[in-house]
Amino acid sequence: MRQITLGRTGITTPQNAFGALPIQRVSMEEAVRLLHRAYEGGMTFYDTARGYTDSEVKVGAAFDGMRDKVFISTKTHCSTPEVFKRDLETSLKNLRTDYIDIYQLHMVPQCYRPGDGTGLYECLEDAKRQGMIRHIGITTHRLPVAMEIVESGLYETLQFPFSYLSADKDIALVKACKEANIGFLGMKGLSGGLITRSDAAMAFLEDYDNVLPLWGIQKMSELEEWLSYMDETPVMTEERRAFIEKERQELSGDFCRGCGYCMPCPQGIEIFNAARMTLFLKRAPVGPNITPAKQAMMEKIDSCINCRKCASHCPYELDTPALLKKNLAFYRRFLAGEVTT
Repeated sequence: MRQITLGRTGITTPQNAFGALPIQRVSMEEAVRLLHRAYEGGMTFYDTARGYTDSEVKVGAAFDGMRDKVFISTKTHCSTPEVFKRDLETSLKNLRTDYIDIYQLHMVPQCYRPGDGTGLYECLEDAKRQGMIRHIGITTHRLPVAMEIVESGLYETLQFPFSYLSADKDIALVKACKEANIGFLGMKGLSGGLITRSDAAMAFLEDYDNVLPLWGIQKMSELEEWLSYMDETPVMTEERRAFIEKERQELSGDFCRGCGYCMPCPQGIEIFNAARMTLFLKRAPVGPNITPAKQAMMEKIDSCINCRKCASHCPYELDTPALLKKNLAFYRRFLAGEVTT
């Protein structure tokens, strides 16, 4: 079982970590069952966020009385010191703890620094001095912001998307974090559901011993799959290498990564799912993507007023309205039997 050390935090944990966003979709009983099984199977690191509805509450319930046996990271999407303090107090209460191992500024648009006028970095420092948080972290989907964060030397961990679909610039970011002794928390290791072979996703990480992947889990079958890799980790083979290269070619260029920066849509369009529908039809079971609810979701694209708020917020600089319309056209042709996957 490979151990990952998160930079200068000194936190060392087995190579697979539990991403707790999906457990907001299951009952308290099922969430606790999943979290207990994850711990029994060797996982010791759990990542949640104030913005994940009741995810923190479920993590807190699962590990009440055994806080010293796990590492917990959570996040605040605050923009002011007042919200920072309120979120931190709420997280501590939800998690049933008096400290958080890594407290992260969530999906930031900039590198927050001491004296920048926001007061946010000062809040992090103060919370750390008081022992409420042990390490200062940050998350973003924006590569230029991520590089600025690494160069600043202010943060102990960075959470950023990383998978075998990542570009060379993203890989350079991972290497820069290693050189700077900054812990790297890899989110979206399955690229928001576009990657369907977990063995290939896991094998890709073989070359990156400073990356702790956070696998989003909401089903026991998913959990057992990741736990099976704790002792028998898939290694890179010629077959897996060829498969990954084929995937990279197929998904190169303009495709939605599902980060959610484009939301909310003023017209109520479910952008991050609608913009990926063509890929879902080609790469996943068709049935769940042609239900009446999914068809209604796609038809909502017709209400787009081309305000371009989504495009202006996209960290990947996609022409989101055009991508939505392209997906809708394909979807209609697919339902009509004019095209196949």
